[in-house]
Amino acid sequence: MLTIVNPATEAVLRELPEDTPDSIRAKATAARAAQPAWAARPRGERLRAIARFRDSLIRDAEALARTLTAEMGKPIAHARNELRAMPERIGFFLDHAGPALDDEVVLRRGEGGVPELEERIRWEPLGVVANISAWNYPYFVASNVFLPALLAGNAVLYKPSEHATLTGLAIAERLREAGVPEDVFIPVVGAGSTGAALLEQRLDAVFFTGSYATGRRIAEAVAPKLIHLQLELGGKDPVYVCDDVDPAAAAAAMAEGAFYNAGQSCCAVERIYVHRRIADAFTAALVAEARGLKVGDPQGEDTYIGPLARREQLDVLGRQVEDAAGRGAEVRTGGRRLDRPGWFFEPTVVARADHSMALMREESFGPVIGVQAVDSDDDAVALMNDTEYGLTAGVYTHDRGRAERILARVDAGTAYWNCCDRVSPRLPWTGRKHSGLGSTLGVLGIRAMVRPKAYHLRRG
Repeated sequence: MLTIVNPATEAVLRELPEDTPDSIRAKATAARAAQPAWAARPRGERLRAIARFRDSLIRDAEALARTLTAEMGKPIAHARNELRAMPERIGFFLDHAGPALDDEVVLRRGEGGVPELEERIRWEPLGVVANISAWNYPYFVASNVFLPALLAGNAVLYKPSEHATLTGLAIAERLREAGVPEDVFIPVVGAGSTGAALLEQRLDAVFFTGSYATGRRIAEAVAPKLIHLQLELGGKDPVYVCDDVDPAAAAAAMAEGAFYNAGQSCCAVERIYVHRRIADAFTAALVAEARGLKVGDPQGEDTYIGPLARREQLDVLGRQVEDAAGRGAEVRTGGRRLDRPGWFFEPTVVARADHSMALMREESFGPVIGVQAVDSDDDAVALMNDTEYGLTAGVYTHDRGRAERILARVDAGTAYWNCCDRVSPRLPWTGRKHSGLGSTLGVLGIRAMVRPKAYHLRRG
């Protein structure tokens, strides 16, 4: 059985039967059988089904937000924000699936109704797609995969995270209500062993969102299959605060980037470099911002920081703070687990951090941020690139040219100027190095769900 625990109270919410190797095999077989008929449907039918799914999320947004808050601890205001943003994201896929998936004629020679030679690209669905998703933004992360996959004519075996299973089942229920056949989108329930069993099935593609360590194991497991693999992995996302900005305004932005959703975002700000000229003022302002954040019951309307979704992350954060303090850093606020039921960790700012510390090198995925002063833009770039990750990077400055020169030298898939922790459905979401392989979102994210067939058509 899979036990669903409320991370704010440690009370058991539900117990669900986990899928077994036999049930997963049966689901994979059913998806394989159902996929051709789904792909053969007119695209307009698939588009209308996803539009109805969008409408159901709008209709049930409050109930869905409360379920999400209960099972993974996201503050209710943040859960509502995630649901509120879904219609625009779905709208992007509905508007762009047609143009992205239409045949492309790249050469036509000759005149008349039938040219002498035509070269055409046709985009065909991958087939059966395994979508192994994450808990921190379960609507965003999962839909980045299953929406374009379904629109392109694929069947989806969807494994929600064990920390967001109730949300995953709610998604599946609404897709069925919207007209997606039951065997075309099939939830697979369980923890890590369930995911491993899913990878053993006959699949055409695997899309995973999670940690680098798990992503590497998945890559090793599916390598002999030579199937399509995309990995959306972690980050150690840096921001550089230049010396020409208002320290207080930059600190307010950094507090949101570092502490929103308790820092449990792949693109959360995880390390800050600030020009030495304003380092003291910036750090003092960031500490004040952190101390002003309301920590508490995630169902509370004014709560900004709820519990961590995973109990084990409390120890990870504690070790990082202890290591930093032992190496000369200064814990300016926070640094401890809260003495109360639930998996709460204080919003924490660590000053005088450096790259000898795990805090500045290893993913934190919690409300903990390190700050390091630098003497120049060149120093900042060198430190921003001194990482195994390459997801996002940001620069705060009044000078756009300066920002773009700095960001051009940073090895990351997403670049921010005077913003952070932001994702747009119109832009590809992609990581470098240990942050992953492939792209979701944007037109590239739609094209990730198909494979090209090249047609050479010559009149006889």
